Amino acid sequence: MGKQPDARTFDVWDYLVFAGMLLISTAIGVYYAFCKKKPQTQKDFLMGGRKMTALPVALSLTSSFMSAITILGIPAEIYRFGAVFLMYGFSYVLMVLVTSEVFIPVFYKLGITSTYEYLELRFNKSIRLCGTFLFILQTVSDSPVSTGLNLWGTILATGMICTFYSSMGGFKAVVWIHVFQAGIKVAGIFSVIIQGTIVEGGISNVLNNSYYGGRLNFWDFNPNPLRRYTFWSIVIGGTITWLGVFGINPAQVQRYNSCKSRFHAKLSIYLNLIGCWGILGTMTFCGLILYSRYHDCDPWTAKKVSAPDQLMPYLVLDILRDFPGLPGLFVACIYSATLSTVSASVNALAAVTISDIVKPLFPSLSEKTVFWLCKGTSLFYGLLCIAMAALASLLGALLQVAVTIFGVIGGPLLAVFTLGILVPFANSIGVFVGLIAGFIASLWVGIGAQLYPPLPEHTLPLKLVTDGCNMENIPLEAPLSPNAFEIHNVERTPLMDNWYSMSYLYYSPVGVFATIIVAIIVSLLTGGRKQVIDKRLLLTKEDFLSNFDFLKKTLISYVTLGKSFIPICLSFLICKMNWRRKCKPLWYLCQEHSNRVTRVRHN
Repeated sequence: MGKQPDARTFDVWDYLVFAGMLLISTAIGVYYAFCKKKPQTQKDFLMGGRKMTALPVALSLTSSFMSAITILGIPAEIYRFGAVFLMYGFSYVLMVLVTSEVFIPVFYKLGITSTYEYLELRFNKSIRLCGTFLFILQTVSDSPVSTGLNLWGTILATGMICTFYSSMGGFKAVVWIHVFQAGIKVAGIFSVIIQGTIVEGGISNVLNNSYYGGRLNFWDFNPNPLRRYTFWSIVIGGTITWLGVFGINPAQVQRYNSCKSRFHAKLSIYLNLIGCWGILGTMTFCGLILYSRYHDCDPWTAKKVSAPDQLMPYLVLDILRDFPGLPGLFVACIYSATLSTVSASVNALAAVTISDIVKPLFPSLSEKTVFWLCKGTSLFYGLLCIAMAALASLLGALLQVAVTIFGVIGGPLLAVFTLGILVPFANSIGVFVGLIAGFIASLWVGIGAQLYPPLPEHTLPLKLVTDGCNMENIPLEAPLSPNAFEIHNVERTPLMDNWYSMSYLYYSPVGVFATIIVAIIVSLLTGGRKQVIDKRLLLTKEDFLSNFDFLKKTLISYVTLGKSFIPICLSFLICKMNWRRKCKPLWYLCQEHSNRVTRVRHN
């Protein structure tokens, strides 16, 4: 590709498509707020009355997973580091198995609104408040991704609409809007894939260019933890990182507990696995299309974009410029992803605040008062997210530092829940000390990596070229690092080249293992074995064996049939040999058994 596309702005059709997505999302919120029977209790508002089925909950989980960061970030990572990112498919399998068999059984049988309720039941109120505060701080700091539309206009429009349907429609409105937005995201991504494949001359050309550019590097079993992406860093680090999202995050657990049975709760996470695989596959192919399109003229090096995350919008304006409305569809796709994430967060923030802060302080509040407080809290957090989004647009690279810092919080918190569910002798003292140790370790490496990023020989970015560009007025120099906090011109030390150069996927495992090791040691030293724990708070063998309840019911039916098999045969022989007159009592007995078997079969 020798010529870069000229700048393109939105036309009327693009704005109409984008506005249509917002209007339909609003209409669904209006329906559940005013037309549908209103939820009148906290349970109805925050958990849908625990009557949801697996499919809409699974679609809601998948829709939240397909965030704006996923749509913009994964293709950029594939473009720079290759398709090794596809190994996340194995991480998702392990994450789903552990979530469904370890966390869901315990959380569902307790029927809690906030996962941090569990921390008070298992340990004490201090641990619960610590987890609640960290969750609120982490979630509110997540901000929408800005695109080429008017920044303040989009922040206000999307923020107010998201706040409206989250605070008025409640949990059911959020779930069904996620289902609608999932369709928008699928349409936007496939418009890019189809047109990108056509422009590049077919799938074979895309794969051919990617192969010769070194992007089809699926298998890398190098155990070096300094390498950015290997099979081991993705499977180990990716599994633990996503467990912090799907295993213990209140926004996800709230959806599991909204299901009408534990079977539906588990089924929703398994259906979500299919969605995660589909998203990973499509985003990976988008990254390969991105490289195939610009394999000889990198827009980042050519300073057409200021950061790798802008490559996907740049590609959209390049290949969809002649199709009115399709660029608007892609922007609607990105903002649907933002709405899905923010609305789920607003609902979960309201649930956590009411359950962990308001109700413990004011236990005598009526159900109706709590219900209106839920709405007011959702409205407050929605407005707070709008303010944070506006602030993020002014702070720039600082947001990257915040995401890194708050991201490593998930590791120690995951360790706390794991200790509570799987380690009976873990006590509150050990967990608190372990939590501090885990945070220190994970934040140390996270902040150090921001100040002294790993060198290219560790991250191994693949080659980007500009041979096919018109570079007459563009200086030939490497693109600047998007990290504004990097300290330049400093002598590298072994600490920088080893500890701070660790793959960012290992930040969460560092926090998990540091927390678990310290907590176990301190718990054993402080009498953890002497405490008596309610079995409902632990994962027991009964929780696992309950997966086979359907086999138990089937076996009972067959045993009942087996007990009646001999009388049936005897009854049959009596009928055939005409013994009815000779032994009426025996005949009546056989007849009774025959009737009982008939009833069992019908049941």
